[in-house]
Amino acid sequence: MKKVILFLFAILFAFNTNAATLINDTEIEKEITKIVLPIAKSAKIPENRLKIYIVNDDDFNAFVRGGEDVFIYTGLLKKIKSPNALRAVVAHEMGHTIGGHMIQISDRMQSEMMRTMIIQALGVGLMVAGGNPSAGMGVVAGASGIAQQSMLSFSRDEERMADDMAVDLMVSAKYDPNGLIEVFNQMQEMHGEIEKRINPNRINHPLTNERLNNTRTKISKIKNLPKQNADKTAKENSNYEILRAKLIGYLDSDKNVLTIYPYKNKSDSAIYARAITNMRNGNLDTAKTGTQTLIKRHPENPYFYELLGDIEYQYGHYDDSVIAYEKSLELSQNAPQIETALALVLSERNKPNDKEHAKELCKKVILKEPSPLSYWILARVSEDGISDWAMAEFYKMNKDEKNAKKYAKLAQKKLPKNSPEYIKSGDILKK
Repeated sequence: MKKVILFLFAILFAFNTNAATLINDTEIEKEITKIVLPIAKSAKIPENRLKIYIVNDDDFNAFVRGGEDVFIYTGLLKKIKSPNALRAVVAHEMGHTIGGHMIQISDRMQSEMMRTMIIQALGVGLMVAGGNPSAGMGVVAGASGIAQQSMLSFSRDEERMADDMAVDLMVSAKYDPNGLIEVFNQMQEMHGEIEKRINPNRINHPLTNERLNNTRTKISKIKNLPKQNADKTAKENSNYEILRAKLIGYLDSDKNVLTIYPYKNKSDSAIYARAITNMRNGNLDTAKTGTQTLIKRHPENPYFYELLGDIEYQYGHYDDSVIAYEKSLELSQNAPQIETALALVLSERNKPNDKEHAKELCKKVILKEPSPLSYWILARVSEDGISDWAMAEFYKMNKDEKNAKKYAKLAQKKLPKNSPEYIKSGDILKK
């Protein structure tokens, strides 16, 4: 079967050339959730309602919608050097929410944001080239809209209040509020010279130097700053470096990856970033060697096996890819992207029972975290009406109304009228 394998961060469907994209990756989302969760709890946000979104954009930025939807830009993640600093950024953004600064635009932002962003999956190292998936031209690694952001300009007073609230939230969560100082120092390095030429009375945000001084003054008045466990902090920092390495490995140029992580650097994060960029470039032997080194060092890390599964898939070694993904799933919990990757390989390997296993995996994923890829695979391994319904959902998630309705009509001709898929096809036809 003819197959075009493209790496993850090539162009997906060009629904909106100006739209930002979301990165959907189990490892990154779980690690950032661990970092952010203590702040969310201090802000009285229930744990089961916190949702992390990673925006593929190089801006040094983040925002919170509704208090519980946290949007963090890859530019921020790649530049912020510590998890505590990242935690402080989110604390500031949650401070805006607690202060009610975003209420006026939340409804409009919600409707706009649910339309234009494209979700991409880091975990599966391939994606759709375009055209008809049934022709074997590749697979969509994920597309679903959530919205192109229109960032707000808060008043200077609101920014000061959010900074103060960030310090309070950090202390309440028992983390060092000097993480906010770290962020402001970094902002000064980036924009200090430009800000020297700005009239502070002509902008809506206070200048970074003012925010830095205000925050230092507030922190200086706190009698007992939280103390961090050294071992716990070291582990968290190490995990964060792995997260940053993954993003840089996938998103940055080869030259930049090797500048940040030269071959003389033998750390886990450096090996990870280089393995990913080597995989992207088709240097599969080198990528596999690096990944196997990481697995030897950390045999309980599910995401190194996930990367090995991606590499073996690109070799065309389906059996080895299945083994790697299954090991990854054994070690991880609630990993829809990895389940989808395994379903994809099973659908292509096509040994006895592979289609049934792939079907089960796709149905499981669709219940938890549906994606175009999961629907496309389900269509591939199903028959008749179920296949048509899955294709209708696939096109619906890709904002292709014409094809969504076409396949929904086909599905209803073949499905029992009381079946869930028949009813869902009807929902697509009503829109």
